[in-house]
Amino acid sequence: MSAAVLEQSVLGSRRLSNLLVAAAVSVGGVGFLLASLSSYLGQDLLPFGHPAALIFVPQGLVMGLYSIAAALLASYLWYVIAVDVGSGSNRFDKESGVVVISRRGFRRPVCVEFPLKDVKAVKVEVRDGFNARRRVSLRLQGRRDLPLTRVGEPLPLAQLEQEGAELARFLGVNLEGL
Repeated sequence: MSAAVLEQSVLGSRRLSNLLVAAAVSVGGVGFLLASLSSYLGQDLLPFGHPAALIFVPQGLVMGLYSIAAALLASYLWYVIAVDVGSGSNRFDKESGVVVISRRGFRRPVCVEFPLKDVKAVKVEVRDGFNARRRVSLRLQGRRDLPLTRVGEPLPLAQLEQEGAELARFLGVNLEGL
């Protein structure tokens, strides 16, 4: 990379927390399925508890429905992780005067391209509380702010400030929000 190009990679849905949630939902779904089959067959298929003692209608049937719901949710979660939805890059090119923001979507990539001269400022937004938000975004002329950071776990404050300051310095625009 030259000094006139800055490229930032963005982490998508392939994170440890998402892997753990998908694994937990999968294991829970298998547990519900085994509990439902145990109540239907009258044999304990799980090493703990006594699901064979459950009456199949309605308890075992409901357990089976829970296992179907868990299988659907787990399939969705594993698909999102496999595709790595949300990953991509932010590319700022001073030579060609273009900003390219690209992300992986569910079915196709999403790519936003606009002139570098439309960037008015780099905005750092920090909101703590129940619905915490920590993000770096571009303030664009005539458009809404364009977020640049990943969705999900909030970034540490020091890293957020450093990324915002580095980008503002590179683009030669103001840093807002601190």
